[in-house]
Amino acid sequence: MYANSSPISSAQTGIHEQLHSLVARHAQSEFRKPFMPYNREAFDASIAAWHAAGSPPLILDAGCGVGLSTRHLARMYPDHFVIGVDQSADRLARNTEWEGQLPANFICVRADLVDYWRLMLAAGVRPVKHFILYPNPWPKIGHLARRWHGHAVFPAVAALGGTIECRSNWRIYVEEFAAALSQLAGVVVCAESFVASDPITPFEKKYADSGHDLWRCVTRLPG
Repeated sequence: MYANSSPISSAQTGIHEQLHSLVARHAQSEFRKPFMPYNREAFDASIAAWHAAGSPPLILDAGCGVGLSTRHLARMYPDHFVIGVDQSADRLARNTEWEGQLPANFICVRADLVDYWRLMLAAGVRPVKHFILYPNPWPKIGHLARRWHGHAVFPAVAALGGTIECRSNWRIYVEEFAAALSQLAGVVVCAESFVASDPITPFEKKYADSGHDLWRCVTRLPG
């Protein structure tokens, strides 16, 4: 059956007690992981496509999967350019269900977001909108550092500025994401439940059809 996705199961019942200290440690340390050549190439190709389109306001679809969300965002924001980034060549190569003509204002590239985010920051490229839609929740208590807000790259994510939105079917993930952004950016960010009346990713549709509660946080970051 299609709408049979199981709710996320975790022994964690609230924001991780180590989140604040982990985010603080990452904010105080320089992340020096070397850039991989293929990530530089993907970054350069995507930015070249953006410039070729006239450098309109930029939207980043981080972890775009099969790219369906990227296409939806391009159609929703026709006066913007959307870059979808995913680390899986297999996912990006899969066929996506799409009705009508494809929008022209997007590109999807294969890259590791850990490098791609830092390359954006180093190049002075700033998205006006930044979407992180249904990332891997890593729900075990010991998985905190694998969640994006617990990763050493997260200060770079916050430093990119713009309006950032994270969505998940796990309330705790969004609450932690909001708390980490609040800590780094000095703004008040709150998690909220929402109804996906027009799902834009395959996961969003499957979770909604399976009866899951959906959560998001949206905020305008300084910078």
